[in-house]
Amino acid sequence: MEKDGAADGPQRRVDLARTGQVWIEQGEDGQADEAPDGAEPPQDTTRAVLNYHRPDGDYDGWGLHTWTGAKNPTDWAKPLQPVRKDTYGVTFEVPLTEGATSLSYILHKGDEKDLPGDQSLDLASHGHEVWMLGGTPGYLLPQAGGGPAPDLTEAAAQWIDSDTVVWKVKSTDATSQQLVYAKDGGISVVDGALSDEGRWLRLNASTLTEAQKAKFPHLRDYPAFTVDVRDRDRVRDSLRGQIVATQRAANGALLAATGVQTAGVLDALYGERAGGAALGPVFRHGRPTLSVWAPTARTVSLELDGASVPMRRDDRTGVWSVTGKRNWHGKPYRYVVKVWAPTVQKIVTNKVTDPYSTALTADSARSLVVDLADPTLAPRGWAGLRKPAAVPLRDAQIQELHIRDFSVADRTSEHPGEYLAFTDTRSDGMKHLRRLADSGTGYVHLLPAFDIGTIPEKKADQHRPACDLSVYAPDSEEQQDCVAKAAAKDAFNWGYDPLHYTVPEGSYASDPDGTERTVEFRRMVQGLNGAGLRTVMDVVYNHTVAWGQDDKSVLDRIVPGYYQRLLEDGSVATSTCCAGTAPENTMMGKLVVDSVVTWAKEYKVDGFRFDLMGHHPKANILAVRKALDELTPARDGVDGKNIVLYGEGWNFGEIADDARFVQATQKHMAGTGVATFSDRARDAVRGGGPFDEDPGVQGFASGLHTDPNTSKANGTPAEQRARLLHYQDLIKVGLTGNLADYTFTDSGGRTVRGSDVDYNGAPAGYAAAPGDAVAYSDAHDNETLYDALAFKLPAGTSAADRARMQVLAMAASTLSQGPSLSQAGTDLLRSKSLDRNSYDSGDWFNALHWDCRDGNGFGRGLPPAADNKDKWSYAKPLLADPALTMGCPQIDGASAAYRDLLTIRTTEKEFSLPTTEHVQAALSFPLSGTDETPGVITMRLGKLVVVINATPGSEKQRLADRAGTAYALHPVQAAGADATVRTSAYDRETGTFTVPGRTVAVFSQR
Repeated sequence: MEKDGAADGPQRRVDLARTGQVWIEQGEDGQADEAPDGAEPPQDTTRAVLNYHRPDGDYDGWGLHTWTGAKNPTDWAKPLQPVRKDTYGVTFEVPLTEGATSLSYILHKGDEKDLPGDQSLDLASHGHEVWMLGGTPGYLLPQAGGGPAPDLTEAAAQWIDSDTVVWKVKSTDATSQQLVYAKDGGISVVDGALSDEGRWLRLNASTLTEAQKAKFPHLRDYPAFTVDVRDRDRVRDSLRGQIVATQRAANGALLAATGVQTAGVLDALYGERAGGAALGPVFRHGRPTLSVWAPTARTVSLELDGASVPMRRDDRTGVWSVTGKRNWHGKPYRYVVKVWAPTVQKIVTNKVTDPYSTALTADSARSLVVDLADPTLAPRGWAGLRKPAAVPLRDAQIQELHIRDFSVADRTSEHPGEYLAFTDTRSDGMKHLRRLADSGTGYVHLLPAFDIGTIPEKKADQHRPACDLSVYAPDSEEQQDCVAKAAAKDAFNWGYDPLHYTVPEGSYASDPDGTERTVEFRRMVQGLNGAGLRTVMDVVYNHTVAWGQDDKSVLDRIVPGYYQRLLEDGSVATSTCCAGTAPENTMMGKLVVDSVVTWAKEYKVDGFRFDLMGHHPKANILAVRKALDELTPARDGVDGKNIVLYGEGWNFGEIADDARFVQATQKHMAGTGVATFSDRARDAVRGGGPFDEDPGVQGFASGLHTDPNTSKANGTPAEQRARLLHYQDLIKVGLTGNLADYTFTDSGGRTVRGSDVDYNGAPAGYAAAPGDAVAYSDAHDNETLYDALAFKLPAGTSAADRARMQVLAMAASTLSQGPSLSQAGTDLLRSKSLDRNSYDSGDWFNALHWDCRDGNGFGRGLPPAADNKDKWSYAKPLLADPALTMGCPQIDGASAAYRDLLTIRTTEKEFSLPTTEHVQAALSFPLSGTDETPGVITMRLGKLVVVINATPGSEKQRLADRAGTAYALHPVQAAGADATVRTSAYDRETGTFTVPGRTVAVFSQR
């Protein structure tokens, strides 16, 4: 749109296959297919409007002969004439009889017809205005009438409760809608009609209630239909076969047909009652009852140790169950489920393991009838296990650790890569964890340890790279190429590929076939507890490793289309990277709660980290919290109130901005006792973001403005200074615990709250109290902290200074209010050779190296091409630079300096303030404002003063109101491992603190 060369908005495109009109608002980008309210009068249904275009532009003598539907049928010799002519062609307007459903017509010039046969405009299908092309059958626009072309491979209709269906079709008095069902399936579309009319549930046009709109906000603007009261007695029966939503013209012609999403109606009919059912293997007096929820199945039987056992259906709950004998204990089983499978459009018989499995055979081939309370599965001392004292979430210092990474390269471990490595008390890895525990680390967070769908569990089946990786150059492509060829079947994966949610992964056990994995997981928890560490599990309920009829699809082969989250057309949402689940549905939400409670009770897990928690409803996560809070030591053997919960509260995908429910995102979880990761200070400390095209974008701890690199992406010196000062404001908010209501002076001299500070368009501060936000400088995702700094620090930065900047970056999270997480090995300058996504990069790139003589993992070749090739041009010169090779002085020195800061954080009560009010009273940034030093943050915290100097040189920070007050370097640092920090000084007369470059110094009042 333009006038005199001035454009109103961007270039736009009209998809004529979808719409014949678009609506544009002056001064606004974008366009709409439908008119906004009041933009045009409703279509006149008393007449039909036919717009006719001839390629030759000659309309002389052409007219319209009309009969059925026309109010005034014409004589052949006196056709109806056009009412107007425009750039498209000519327009005919035909008054209609009352109640007309179609208009019969012929366009002709004398005896010359535009098309040889009689034409009929179906008003229900195409509306009352059409555009025609001369000599061309059908209509240019609209191409579709009341609804989309019949397509049973999609499921665009949604049955949301026992009575209501929503579907984007235009309903008129001349159309009818119905649900067609067939017990044994077999309905298809042949030549525009259904191959089998099945049985019908009639649908009446209606509107959604306010309660329905609130429950299904993404459907609030859909047309709604109500199942006719005369047909409601057949609703339950219809759900156990194929269901098709259809729309028909008055003459019975099929206008639209689609499959039907049924999660809502299944919840309405069965969910509330089934929500209280005990599923999976449940033992009473030694006898097992096996139960599975399968309300849509035609039949379900139990395949037990090769024999078939019938199961009984509870029609109220949709649960099938069978009670067995004592001798069933330990036997393998599967469910045999006969059910309609929309993905293959037929009735199938699936042999499926139990979604509520408590034990499995190797590679998850069969479930096992196992009672987790069986005393033979309890290692010695399990019943009386004494745990380290519970640490409140706001004080939690967490090490994020992968079970295989931890020990697979540890020559001192007797059980490399296994659960039992955590029982090797004299291994280098366990010694290091104990040192961290002694310094204040309270939790080890284990990356996924449930049954993983992408790792061969038998060691004999696990592939290894078929080359000697150690012989290649540090910047070679060979290592990654060799690793990639073995990756699909090697023993390594991060594990975000859940197959069975409540069984330990078999590849970490000495024997994956049977219950050894249960015993050894428990021994791992004992080993960590004995080292002074509580255990957190990383849980991934937001997606499954497979769906549909895939062999690794469990949930979707039992109740097809229920457990996965479906999009508008019935396809599975994949915004989580995989087949998304729908914990907003009753029984998926129940599975989440039941699974977490099982890990807490039966494995004595002390905390849970939810992967992509923002894809869960807030209500689901609060249900988990409530269920855990009800666990007591007397009844359940654990104190559920001491179990910590935190997760990724990111907001994206099909559920973003609460599109389907109130999400468990950062802003919503504040004040609930469930923490979310805060990316604000992380990005400010490192610089830029994880997906920058140029990884050289610097931040506070990587030299922005104060020690610039050569990257043009950093901007001019003035731009760098401004961005650095804003980063410092973000870090200050992070140091408060990301509090929304904390008030301070920002670097521009303004009095602001934490929520006023901008983070990419969102509030930087969102926490209601310390403990709502988890601070971190790195985690398993994206580059390790060392690798990020390798990309960002100037090329000439010495090894010693790189180590110092690593400690400084870690301090920004360690010395904050609230919990802090660090990736295992970050204190040892851990590198993954610049790999930004090492989820399937094998042991070569991922293994931890506890002995400094083995290096830190840097220079093990170019990182895998799949996720890193676009950065190889930046990575290659770095990997070949010997200045980036870390030795024992740097590795051990950084770790010791970090542990000193950790000790200060966990022993000084000022770092453990319970409320925003306490933080406001005790914590301040006295030198903030327009005269703030770029690259230096000074924090006063009760009787402590913390100076974080990220600049290369020594800096003086004068606190005039502290003059005359005695301060000294904190005793831990004064007697600690870092000789440089010991040169920090304080001038009592002027209140001036002097801190060396690239140093974090904590001063305490004497």
